[in-house]
Amino acid sequence: MKHTRYSWKGFVVVAMALTLLVLPSVGCAPEGKEPIVFGDLSWDSAQVCNRVAAFILLHGYGYEAEYIPGDTITILQGLRSGDIEVNMEIWVENQLEPYGEALESGDVIDLGNNYGDNYQGWLVPTYMIEGDSERGIEAAAPGLKSVFDLPDYWELFKDPENPDKGRFINSIPGWMATIVNSAKLESYGLTDTYTDFVTGSDAALSGSMAAAYQKGEPWVGYYWAPTWVLGKFDMTLLEEPAYSEDLWTEEAGYACAYPSNNVNIALNAAFADANPDVVEMLDNFETTTAMINVVLAYMQDNGATTDEAAMFFLKEYDDVWETWVPGDVADAVKAALS
Repeated sequence: MKHTRYSWKGFVVVAMALTLLVLPSVGCAPEGKEPIVFGDLSWDSAQVCNRVAAFILLHGYGYEAEYIPGDTITILQGLRSGDIEVNMEIWVENQLEPYGEALESGDVIDLGNNYGDNYQGWLVPTYMIEGDSERGIEAAAPGLKSVFDLPDYWELFKDPENPDKGRFINSIPGWMATIVNSAKLESYGLTDTYTDFVTGSDAALSGSMAAAYQKGEPWVGYYWAPTWVLGKFDMTLLEEPAYSEDLWTEEAGYACAYPSNNVNIALNAAFADANPDVVEMLDNFETTTAMINVVLAYMQDNGATTDEAAMFFLKEYDDVWETWVPGDVADAVKAALS
């Protein structure tokens, strides 16, 4: 069992309300079992993990799956109310106060890490600092080590819409990270030299990094692992002041490095009480950043859907997921895969 407990610190949340829509379910629900409703967060790793779990639960346990799309806070609200029953990626430290309230109220239970070896922060292509002789790229910013070095190099990152400043590529509306990054720009004194460019989607965010990298051009912005771009591209995490609970508050402007995140699996408590077989399987569900990076890179390179990426995971890492389930369940899932 990998249940965990946390101490919760104040974290003020501003979120963008999104409409929740039920997506088509997978397969046909076996008689007597209600479909399991997954919160379908807007990034690929969460959606792939949803579909890995859903495939096992359908073919090994007889549960159909439905997916409700949304972002961090709307999915958590749905999990508390029971409109959503499973969230495969709670980035715990990004939503400390609301998630702590959900646990303390008894609305939600935490099953511990899906993967814990992740990171997030502000990155630049490594070739900007070290060069890349194979691609004929010289180091344009050899002294760029820290967020506090960024004012010296703003012209490299010139914003085409505001050429008097550099462009910092922020994440998307509705993500807590976007709020945090905007506060960091203020805290680090960067708003005089950089614009805060909030991207419209995860595809736009990752696509901007990929396009710059493939051309050997400058890029600075926020990203996290596991992701396909960090599975494919050599990026350097800029240094920030060490994480501190005192600095990691809205009042302090989050003026430090992102904390190490637990990326946990959470269930609606009433659903968990009624479905102990699902709890047992999901309590054993555990991956790594390296695995997910491989799967997401496969997805990108092959134009694969999240369903196809889930099948790739199940075939590539059968020695992993077979440890999550009893032998008869593993046999049924393998038969469905073939």
